Amino acid sequence: MRPVEHARQVSQQRNSEVDAASFIDPQALMAIRNLELRARVVVEGFWNGIHRSPYHGFSVEFTEYRQYSPGDDPRYLDWRLYARTDRYYIRKFEDETNLRCHLLVDNSRSMSYGSLPYTKAHYANTLAATLAYFLYLQGDAVGLITFDAQIQEYLPARHRTGHLRHLMLALEKPPSGTATDLTLPLKRAAEVLKKKGLLILITDMLAPISALEKNLTLLTASGHEVEVFQTLDPSEEKFSFAKAVVFHDVESGRDLYVEPTAVRKQYLQKLQIHNAAAKAICRKLGIGYSSISTGQPLELALFDFLRERMHRGKKIKRADRPEARK
Repeated sequence: MRPVEHARQVSQQRNSEVDAASFIDPQALMAIRNLELRARVVVEGFWNGIHRSPYHGFSVEFTEYRQYSPGDDPRYLDWRLYARTDRYYIRKFEDETNLRCHLLVDNSRSMSYGSLPYTKAHYANTLAATLAYFLYLQGDAVGLITFDAQIQEYLPARHRTGHLRHLMLALEKPPSGTATDLTLPLKRAAEVLKKKGLLILITDMLAPISALEKNLTLLTASGHEVEVFQTLDPSEEKFSFAKAVVFHDVESGRDLYVEPTAVRKQYLQKLQIHNAAAKAICRKLGIGYSSISTGQPLELALFDFLRERMHRGKKIKRADRPEARK
């Protein structure tokens, strides 16, 4: 059996078992007031879950190895690691081990919705903090852009003492936007972020499909590698409202009286079509896409991120260390 075929079979087997791992309940996690502590709890819980699950061995080697891809020189396969993990890995060269990443976090009014004790914004900011904490521990340079109809906060990607704390403080600010318009902030992001790297966009993607395609194309056309986390509330995904109620559209300001049973089927069909189109756009543009409900443990989002990185197996140019310490 060829290495890549075996690796694909192992990956499929592992994917079917990830939900069996014991993760942290999101409601208990959100009860932790300090955002940085929340992020640390998720990352540490993730590694503990990895060691208790069939993924044992995956964590320790991630920063030093990448998964075998067709075309790689088999002379660089690490057979000792294969014996321990039953996966084919190639040791990373020095210019592959450091990353320049910017987190782009949607703080528009639609993100202020939540049927749980916390909102989509709280969840999205915690996800961003978790990814930032994880990448920072690896020695990667991490930056942040928060936006609604325009950019609200911008922190360049850095890896230095105190930078992570500044990033956490920026994420702790409550969303204050009145509308969602991805065009201006993402266009501005493409202009500001000159050095190519990884951009992680965290948003509910509740925008017209034509606008999503145009705005995501702006980022990929600039040469960045892009990953998207579509973050939705369970009530948005299932429309699980039982009684007639007045819905307030936080972006248009209109009040709408809705009978859930009368519109649920149509709503779910339109949402399915919208999400499928958004996913197709990402696939066409070479963008990593993950959909996550705010009711799901954040460790699953972190797993999706690492799986996407290893699946791509792309060489990331080493960050410029002098600038990263400015």
